[in-house]
Amino acid sequence: AELRALRAQISPHFIYNALAAIAGYIHSNPEEARELLTEFAEFTRYAFRGQRPYVTLADELSYVEKYLRLERARFGERLQVRLEVAPEVLQAVVPVLSLQPLVENAVRHGVEQRGFGRIEIVGRHIDADVELRVIDNGVGMEPERAQTVLAGRGSGVGIANVQARLQSTFGPDYGLEIESAPDRGTTVTMTLPKFRAGVRAA
Repeated sequence: AELRALRAQISPHFIYNALAAIAGYIHSNPEEARELLTEFAEFTRYAFRGQRPYVTLADELSYVEKYLRLERARFGERLQVRLEVAPEVLQAVVPVLSLQPLVENAVRHGVEQRGFGRIEIVGRHIDADVELRVIDNGVGMEPERAQTVLAGRGSGVGIANVQARLQSTFGPDYGLEIESAPDRGTTVTMTLPKFRAGVRAA
């Protein structure tokens, strides 16, 4: 039910902007428009296909990269992206659509409000765990507001939805943490085990 709710929340705002950006390339750069349409088709297929609850981190990152390419079609050089994920964590299993909502939040609240910005996705292994960080240099928020978002009492449910699915899968020692301050950007950290018996990618 939580996964269905998250799929239903795939942002109409993003879909409209992505298609508008693609339309802008049709005459000026038709090859780029074709490639972006393919990315958009693969993006929607990943988001909505089947009922598989878990994927590898490599699969989720591939989906995130498609999402970011579509956003860069809109922002151009005003959106800077850095991806630094250790190869040894790519086969870790994550709930499907767990990293993408964190990145979309970083774009919507960290970049879109200012019209430009930088997003970093950093992944590393720490003993038997995996740590993923989504970092933006956007407008940030008060720490109290960050906790409200994590608890699902804000305007969106994406972050709280991911938190609930991570903790129901891996237990209360795992999940999300948010660090933020006004005008100092936001960092969302996801922690999960590298391996958990019974949790397999479809």
